Amino acid sequence: MKILIVGEGAREHAIAAKLAKSDQVKEVYVSPGNGGTQRLEKCMNIPKESHFFLRDFALQNHIDYTVVGPEADLMEGIVDLFLESGLRIIGPQKACAILEGSKSFAKDFMKKYGIRTAQYQVFTDSQKARSYVSSCRYPIVIKADGLASGKGVEIIHSLGDAIKTIEEYMENGKFHEASRKIVIEEYLEGKEASIITLFDGERIIPLNSTMDHKKIGEGETGLNTGGMGSLTPNPYYTEEIQADFRENIMKNTLEGLIAENMRFKGVIFFGLMLTDKGSYLLEYNLRFGDPETQSLLETLSCDLNTIFMKTLDGCLIEEDVICSNESALCVVLSSKCYPLSSQEDIVITDFFDQNPDAIEIFSYSSRLEGNDILSRSGRVLSVVSRGTEEEIQNNVYGYLQKVGNENLYYRSDIGRI
Repeated sequence: MKILIVGEGAREHAIAAKLAKSDQVKEVYVSPGNGGTQRLEKCMNIPKESHFFLRDFALQNHIDYTVVGPEADLMEGIVDLFLESGLRIIGPQKACAILEGSKSFAKDFMKKYGIRTAQYQVFTDSQKARSYVSSCRYPIVIKADGLASGKGVEIIHSLGDAIKTIEEYMENGKFHEASRKIVIEEYLEGKEASIITLFDGERIIPLNSTMDHKKIGEGETGLNTGGMGSLTPNPYYTEEIQADFRENIMKNTLEGLIAENMRFKGVIFFGLMLTDKGSYLLEYNLRFGDPETQSLLETLSCDLNTIFMKTLDGCLIEEDVICSNESALCVVLSSKCYPLSSQEDIVITDFFDQNPDAIEIFSYSSRLEGNDILSRSGRVLSVVSRGTEEEIQNNVYGYLQKVGNENLYYRSDIGRI
């Protein structure tokens, strides 16, 4: 089989590496890919000139199916374009992608179908938002309505900070059009969990649970990032919570998707807050998360290509998804100025050349220059290991102590809090 993956990050690198291990897969094309995917067996990077270019490439090269990584491509309608040409693709059509692309649409969907979520209000007028927050009980949460690379969410502890955030988001356009509309919701106390599932148009089948670490600083402090690490499975996602999630969130979501005729073939990512009152849904993503995917796929014991094919065929069942009893840890390395800015052209070749069998290395946006791999983004690498909880901590952090780089930063508490 020939497979095309759209994206250039560590998430796409991890998906490509997992698919390349399948005996059923002959070639994996990654567009545009990165320096790491370029060195993978069975893999080849191709340009990403446009969605039309990728459509034509898939047709001319008899690609069996395509997997879309980035949310922006989904919102821009790449799935519709491929489907119109008779191509198979993992991902939602543009009309369905709004479930991730608009926080207000998602919240209204949750409310309509009885899905437990935080109370909220939506604002397009900054003056009305300012008036509303003057009577709020703090803390509250302010979210950009549109896509903001995982960074458009602020926990607000005072009226002054609320006014400042409204000004930055709505009036100054911190995230451009994505933050001209905002959602203000109640703050929920608890532990977060990420549940990535596959949706075949009829059934939602969960993979393993994952714990993500969004903040840049130790102890979940400082600025939001795209994610600084993940642990699979999530230690706080108990059997009781799983039963609650399936009954009150996953089942109702499925009913809503079918009722709204949103029957795509792809991924549904449930971002949960686990509270004393049960699990609440924070958000939907309609693609694999990053860095959740890197640790999640390490615990997947079944053939990823097989379950993708069954998803596309509309016949995926629970028994098809087999997860290891082991844990997996992913620690993200970023440039030291991230998330405020990024330093490019950091040489990361040593990480690939010196990794032992117990370690997997996945690159974010990067390029090959001669024999060297050079970084091109704020997040630079994902370092992953599978085993017992003690083994994975020792493997990852022991490795990072040996193969250090003064230009890179990582948190030392991933999976420990």
